Amino acid sequence: MADSESENYVEGNTYHHEDFETVEPLSAHHSENGQEIPEQDEEVTTTNSLGGTWLKNVDPREDFSALCNPTIVEDDNMLDLIYWRDVRKTGVVFGSMLLVLLSLAFFSLLSVLAYLSLAILTVTLSFRVYKNIMAAVQKTSDGHPFKQYLDLDITLKEEKVSRVTHTVLQHINRSLLELRRLFLIEDLIDSIKFGLLLWVLTYVGAWFNGMTLIILLVVAIFTLPKVYETYKVQIDNYVNMARNQLNTVLAQVQSKVPFLKKKAKTQ
Repeated sequence: MADSESENYVEGNTYHHEDFETVEPLSAHHSENGQEIPEQDEEVTTTNSLGGTWLKNVDPREDFSALCNPTIVEDDNMLDLIYWRDVRKTGVVFGSMLLVLLSLAFFSLLSVLAYLSLAILTVTLSFRVYKNIMAAVQKTSDGHPFKQYLDLDITLKEEKVSRVTHTVLQHINRSLLELRRLFLIEDLIDSIKFGLLLWVLTYVGAWFNGMTLIILLVVAIFTLPKVYETYKVQIDNYVNMARNQLNTVLAQVQSKVPFLKKKAKTQ
């Protein structure tokens, strides 16, 4: 009899993340020894503070989290760089990337590759000659100065490449489905929003070229996550306020223009 009651209790209070967005607090119930357990003080919610997105098949927050997933980025090296865990290491990587991109903005790709490779070769050759001279003067045998790097395995693992390729392919397919939905006017409101976004991008393209946008993107990747981590509470509050105002304006527009109202989906 006790086993049956226990099974009913488990079946009646088991919730799955895919079925519910918000899990309401359970009412007072009894534990195995008959003592009453009080209700939870706060409800447990799984909704994101930024709310839903008007792009049904593409969520940039989800894409970003997937790209920064430890299963893809081994040992969280990318996250450590983005969030400036090691200031010196991040500074070197960020500065090098910015220098290369700025060089590409003023010189051709072939020239940048040639000069960059020549600079690296000059440094390594000079260091190798210096170590050989020091070994000859001191009559020591330290071996090759770059032996640890020569022995380092830099080959791409088939499993890792397959995993990354699978993830990228999923994002490409979802983006294609979303673009088809927007261009073929499956939802009038979403297609109008998409058209406004394209109209704004025409001005962005007139102000910046492709390389400038890439430079701004790299700067944003190395600055915005850290800023958000530091001022998360304040930023979330302002974003929620802006989102509520936008939803209010959209609701007013849709109420005045009946044909813009979305049709309720039939169950």
